Order: sequence, then C-alpha cells, then structure tokens
Amino acid sequence: MLSHSQIVRADAFRHTGSTARKAFWSALLRTPGFRFTYVMRKVAALAPRRKSPAVFAYLFYRVWFHRLRFRYGLDISPQTKIGPGFYIGHFGGVVISPYAVLGSNVNVAQGVTIGAISRGEKKGTPTLGDRVWVGSHAIVVGKITIGDDALIAPGAFVNFDVPPNSVVLGNPGKIVSQTGSVGYINNIVDPERGVQ
Repeated sequence: MLSHSQIVRADAFRHTGSTARKAFWSALLRTPGFRFTYVMRKVAALAPRRKSPAVFAYLFYRVWFHRLRFRYGLDISPQTKIGPGFYIGHFGGVVISPYAVLGSNVNVAQGVTIGAISRGEKKGTPTLGDRVWVGSHAIVVGKITIGDDALIAPGAFVNFDVPPNSVVLGNPGKIVSQTGSVGYINNIVDPERGVQ
C-alpha cells in the first residue's frame, strides 16, 4: 500500500508527467485540479490525528479545502476512496459521492457526477476500476461497477455495470465498442509502487 506522500506524488505525476520537485510546485501553484486533490489528500491524511498536536495542520487544510471546494466547484469529500493518480482535467461542477470508490489513474472532466441512488435495486454508489476516463457532464450513478480501462463518453448517463475496456456513449448509455480508454489516460502510475 502506498504512503500518503507516494499517493500525492502519483497525483502530481498524472498532472505534470514529471517527478521533479519543480514540476510538483508548479502544479500546486498553477493547476487547480491538482491543488484541490493535494489539499483533499492532506485533509484525509490528517483527519485521524485531529486530537493530537496535528490539529492545527488539520484545521488549516480543512479551511483551505472548503475555500477550494467553492472556488472551483468541486464537491468531492476527503472520505471518498480514490486510488493514486487521480486527475481532474477541468474544474467546475464535479460531484463525487463520499461513498464512491475510484481506482487508480482515473480521469474526471468538468460537470461529472458520480453519485448514489437512494432506492431500488441499484441503491448505493458506483465503484470505478483502474484507468477509467469519465468525460465532461457524464453521470454515473447507483451501485454499479465500471470495469478497468473503461471510457464513459461526455454526456453519457450510466446506471448499469460496465465491463472492462468498454466505451459507453449516450443517454441512456449504451456500450458501443471494446476499445476502452487506451490513449486517453496519460502519465499512468503503478498503483502498487507509485512513481518510480
């Protein structure tokens, strides 16, 4: 399992394609998606230590996190289980349930909703596999599984299980090919070893 710092480095690598310290700081200062992800990961890492001397660091990052949520329009909880190499392509209107599970090397664009259904046979939240690409304004809801290397096209509505390497298009969503997200996910990191 990767440490907190390895996960943050993996996120930075996904945004910059570099492991250099200069690239990390540049992304933190200039890339809203990485800045939000960095602060979200810090809050998640410090939350268990709220009652220790780290409480001041936790409070600092928590306040910063809330400011970034409203500034960028990103409603993603620090409790959400997100693997290393998370990439937010464009900020604005992204909503991800705190109970959703996202694998490693997941791409999310603006306007995406990954949320819960509160009734019926699909009651619950989605689980996304590794190397999943979710296009702008796509909606992924319910207790469903999106397989590894899947691509959810912009504007798609998905409330059914998606096999690995599938491309889902339309509203309602339909599987249209088995080419998956190949070529859409850049700077892939190893979920077991992080960035080497």
